[in-house]
Order: sequence, then C-alpha cells, then structure tokens
Amino acid sequence: MPRRWAIFLITSANFFLSQFYRASMAVISPELLQELSLSTRQLGMVSAAFFYTFALAQIPISIFLDKIGARRMMTALSIVGIIGAILFSRADSVTSGIIARLILGLGMSCNLMGTLKLMTVWFAPSHFATISGFIFSIGTVGNMAATVPFVALVEWTGWRQAYVAIAALNFLIVIVLFLVVHDKPLYNSTPTLSESLELKLSETLGNLVLLLRKKDYWIISMATLVGYGTFAAFQTLWAGPYLIEVIGLSALQAGNLILLMNLGMIIGSPSWGALSDRVFKTRKWVIFSGTLGTAAVMLILAEKSASPAVITLALLFLCFGTFRSAGLLMYPHIKELVHLNTAGAAMAGVNFFTMVGPAVFLQGLGHLMQALYPEASRGPQAFQAAFYLCAGCLAAISFLYIFTREKKYSAD
Repeated sequence: MPRRWAIFLITSANFFLSQFYRASMAVISPELLQELSLSTRQLGMVSAAFFYTFALAQIPISIFLDKIGARRMMTALSIVGIIGAILFSRADSVTSGIIARLILGLGMSCNLMGTLKLMTVWFAPSHFATISGFIFSIGTVGNMAATVPFVALVEWTGWRQAYVAIAALNFLIVIVLFLVVHDKPLYNSTPTLSESLELKLSETLGNLVLLLRKKDYWIISMATLVGYGTFAAFQTLWAGPYLIEVIGLSALQAGNLILLMNLGMIIGSPSWGALSDRVFKTRKWVIFSGTLGTAAVMLILAEKSASPAVITLALLFLCFGTFRSAGLLMYPHIKELVHLNTAGAAMAGVNFFTMVGPAVFLQGLGHLMQALYPEASRGPQAFQAAFYLCAGCLAAISFLYIFTREKKYSAD
C-alpha cells in the first residue's frame, strides 16, 4: 500500500475515535447520573467540558501545527486524550468527570486539523475535496459507533471497562501513527496544497483582523454555533435521557434512534451539496432552508415531547440529521465570500464557533432545565422547555441568515 493511503487510513481512524468520544455520553447518561450522583445541570457541564478545551485548542493548533508538525502534535495530544479517557473511566464525582472530559477534549483537538494538514501534503489539490469528504464520512461513522455498537459493548463490559477498551485501541492506533506517518514525502515532484498555504502563514493575524470586520463572518459564525450547538447537544447527550427517562425506551432503542440522526447526516450532506452546486446554485438559501427545517423538527418535538410514537420519533430524528447537514455548506459559503488569502482564517474562525456551540447548549440546556423544574429536571416539561428554546434560537438565526451575501453563480 502506498504510504499516503496508509497515512490516510491511520489518521482517519484517529479522527473516528475523536468523533466517538464526543458522542459517547448520550447512551450512558443513566449510568453517569446514578454512579456520579449528577444533577441535570452537572450532567450538561460534564459533557460540555470536552467541547470547551477542544474549541480553545484550535487557536494554538492553527499557529503551531506547521512549526511542530502534524505527526508529533497528533501523537502527543492523542496520548493526552487517552489519559483523559482512562481518567473518565475512573471518575467518581462531577469534578473528576469534568477534569477528565477537559483532558479528553484537549487530546482529541488536533485529530481533524492534523489529518487535513497531512492530506494537503500527501495529495494533490485536485484530490483534496474528495479525500476530505471521505474523512468527514469516517467521522460520522465514529458518531454512529457511539450509539448501538457502544451500547452493546457497555452491556457486555460496563461503561467504565468499555472506555478502557476504547482507550487501549486508541493507544495502538497512536503507536502505528507515530511509526508510519511522515509529515511530508522525502521526494515529491507534485505540487501540493500546503505549498501555497505556507506562503500565507505570516499574514494570518492581518487576515484575521480583516475577517472580524465582516458582517457575513459574524452571522455565519453565530449560525453554526446555534445550528451545530443544538444538534450536537441533542445527539451527544440530551437525546439519551429524553428517550430513556421520558419516553421509556431501552438504551438499545435510544441508540437506534440516535443512529438515525447520523444516517440523516450521511444522506443529507451530499444531497444538499448537489442541490447547492447544480440545482439551486446558492449556498445561502439552502442553508436557510435546512436551518429552518431543523427549527421545525425541534418545534414538533416540543409539541409532542411527552408521548410521541416511536415511528414519529424515528422520522423526526432522521429529518433532524438531514436538515442539519445543510449547515456544512457554511464553510464553502464563508470561503467564497472572502479573498483567497483570508479563506483559511475564515474557515478556521467559523470552525471555532462550531465547536463552541455544543458546549454552550450542552451546559445551557442543563442549567435551564434544572432552574425551571428543580424537582423534575429531566421530566417532559423540562425537555419541552429545552426544545422550545432550541426551536426559537434556530428560527431566529434562520431569519438573520437572510442578511448574508453570497457569491453570484453563473447559469451554466
């Protein structure tokens, strides 16, 4: 196997585990609530901790990735993440749970950026879009692994031993990564995307200042914060307690429904992209439609929060993922609105807000439910209030998105 494909597989496997870790709390939330004696607010804090360090780490990673090298940075941070996973498996309180998730989020923070950096070095620019698409698909499979397969592993070994087993697998992958991955080919006559990117590193701060003056950047950033924040908060945590405690489903049934959210993402991502490129020739209005559709799903869940039929839930969860996947077009939207020299900073800036979103909504919804219904913070009324808030935020950001500009598409 050519080394570049070995690097692709190894680093993608590492990204797979990053996605798994962030989504794994939804189906084990009942065990966490009982064993760690957590309140609803504290459960949200423990889950959100991962995203805070993950998001904040993007800033130094964007600065030092080229200087240190993807191989060394991914290896070192992944080991930190493995330590965090093991610490989480031993957590016995809200404090130890938060600390472990903070460490885990930091450790997983370079798995995507490092992988994409290596792909720019090892593959020609004409192949990068295809390769990155495969990487994101593998990440979605990581989210799916955190549902039914993880439930089966937890039922077999318990959630603590399951985390240790995943950490052990992670360690093996990191060893292979360190031994096999090279930051660049020893000899490569084919121009790569990174060669042009390296010329722009000295302009990063100036580009960032220009970017922060743009109205479109702030609207798109707030849209991804709300859009991905509500989706990820539901997918990675709150869907589990809602389905298990309110609806009365088993952990396996809940895992199956959460799996449908990821299936919707897989179906929707290429579909929205094709509609945007070839049919409607617009990013703005496709994103607007998808975000408004997500708001409608949350509104329906709020109206039926106590007693929806399982088939209704299945359809809603599938639609949730499908509509949300339109939000991935925010990256090409911002890229097309700025100068080429600013495109990297623009997408990195949007990605920062993307990762802040889950932390805000994971913790915020937990606080809301605990404050409004302290005696029944995971009851039907508490979830109804949370769903109404999410629907309102999504509807508001949909309206705000109308005021973004977009690149004009030709009619061909």
